[in-house]
Amino acid sequence: MQQDIQSKIEAFFSTYPRRKFSKGQILIYAGDDPQGSYCLEQGQVRQYDITDKGDEIVVNVFKAPAFFPISWVLNKTPNKYFFESFTDIAVRIGPADETFAFLKANQDVIFDLLSRVYHGVDGMQRRMAHLMGGDARTRVIFELILECKRFGKKQPNGSYILEMHESELASRAGLARETVSRHIGKLDHGSIVEVTHKAIIVKSLKKLEEELGEDM
Repeated sequence: MQQDIQSKIEAFFSTYPRRKFSKGQILIYAGDDPQGSYCLEQGQVRQYDITDKGDEIVVNVFKAPAFFPISWVLNKTPNKYFFESFTDIAVRIGPADETFAFLKANQDVIFDLLSRVYHGVDGMQRRMAHLMGGDARTRVIFELILECKRFGKKQPNGSYILEMHESELASRAGLARETVSRHIGKLDHGSIVEVTHKAIIVKSLKKLEEELGEDM
């Protein structure tokens, strides 16, 4: 995001109180209207649905700086998802009508938002393609690559640290934790991925992409 656009967004939301939420707190429940538009200043928020079987399926993960839920702000689309703090977070909540007016008056902000939305949609479409046409192995590998590129902390040796557990990776890939663990174990034997009690470490993103057979 360009600095001048980010400055505009920060200036708009700065008039509203800064609120903090601990990891695991629900910001918005499925079926409820949001309190307003949330501007995420710190941390990560995950958007997910719950299946009839009670499984959580992650639809998207927002990282600072970002604001949501845009579809509800722009179109008053009924909210069907849960929004939960994946880490400790800090947000500002602005009224939907005022956020709508702000976006309408600042075409550069709405264009940047549109660009980021389409970038995210591309990722979701590729995830859907692997979900529908790939096997569990390719889905795990794809999700690991995606997480590295979006949230991974790159280390001096070229590895990436993903601060998440296998259960969270499973919910994002739409798989059982046991399935994810099994396939990560196979990658681990190839010295590509390592799992610790705090994180998943991708030792070589290049080798992981080679395993998938495509350049992301």
